[in-house]
Amino acid sequence: GVVLMGFGLGGAAIFALWARLIAAPIWTKDAHAPAMRLRYVFEISGRLFYVLALWLTPLSSATLILQATPLVVVGGAALFMGERVGWRRWLAIALGLCGVLLILRPGTASFTPLSIFAVLGMLGFAGRDLASRAAPKTISLQALGFFGFVAIFVAGLFLWLLQPLFATQPAPPVELIPLAIALSGATLAGVAAYACLMTAMRTGDVSAVTPFRYTRLIFGTVLGLVIFGERLDPAMVVGSGLIVLSGLFLVARGRMATTRRP
Repeated sequence: GVVLMGFGLGGAAIFALWARLIAAPIWTKDAHAPAMRLRYVFEISGRLFYVLALWLTPLSSATLILQATPLVVVGGAALFMGERVGWRRWLAIALGLCGVLLILRPGTASFTPLSIFAVLGMLGFAGRDLASRAAPKTISLQALGFFGFVAIFVAGLFLWLLQPLFATQPAPPVELIPLAIALSGATLAGVAAYACLMTAMRTGDVSAVTPFRYTRLIFGTVLGLVIFGERLDPAMVVGSGLIVLSGLFLVARGRMATTRRP
């Protein structure tokens, strides 16, 4: 929780400095628009629940479940934003969600109720992306980043308050200098990634942009297998395969839909 709060404060400070350097407004009337309020709620819930999933469940399974975010975003863009999504992409979305069910396996002995945190985090991130798309265009990228990282700080505060409920042993001692270096690097990388993601979500076709986020699957799974000694069972492999294939299909269909537009 403390690390997440530090990450949020650092990112908010960078975006605030960036906004000041280019004279981009942050505190505007549009910052309180309904879409922005929804974005704050989804950002906080997504960060909170996904960090809980990373803490309490295997990294590989949490990463695989998160990859359903583009599926939900594409479906949500069609349902709530009027974006055209044909039956083929709806079928791909359904198959990808079936892959999530294969990973979760509800009703079986291998089902872990704590995996629901990963699902809730995924839904939070999908809602954030859709709300970012619907946010007033007058809101600067710097303002979006500032409020986004403030939401991360709030999520870290909630996590810090909830930590005693889930902690099974005292936190190990931490050396401040290595932690500060790691947190600084993570903050800089997070700010750059956040800026690129928000730019793509606001200016590009949602159906074409979001599937590229599947690259996280590779890094999360490899880290879980190599560093933490986790294992992928056949159901997880099949489920992740369905998710990846669905994402690749959405990429192809999204490009076709974009090129057909006048």
